[in-house]
Amino acid sequence: MKEGNNSLDDYIIFLREKGFKFEEDVIGFIYFGKQYTKASDQSIKAAIEITLKTQKHFDGSFYMSLLETFKKQNIETRKQAYSYVQELGLLPA
Repeated sequence: MKEGNNSLDDYIIFLREKGFKFEEDVIGFIYFGKQYTKASDQSIKAAIEITLKTQKHFDGSFYMSLLETFKKQNIETRKQAYSYVQELGLLPA
């Protein structure tokens, strides 16, 4: 599945199929973050993925912080998000 062009709903289903167990409150929080930041689906999916990679579980405050940072930095794509967090040292290059 190519993650970049799918809806957020499809992406969450994809993650569930990969074994990530998101409770309804987590899914609600993901959509709250989307509505609160008005971020693009691509940046939201990147924030979820980066959160899972760095925190090893879904951490709502980390996710929200990423979304807010992406919005402030005008980050709209997965590529931009990954470049930015690599610059920060959150993920290896």
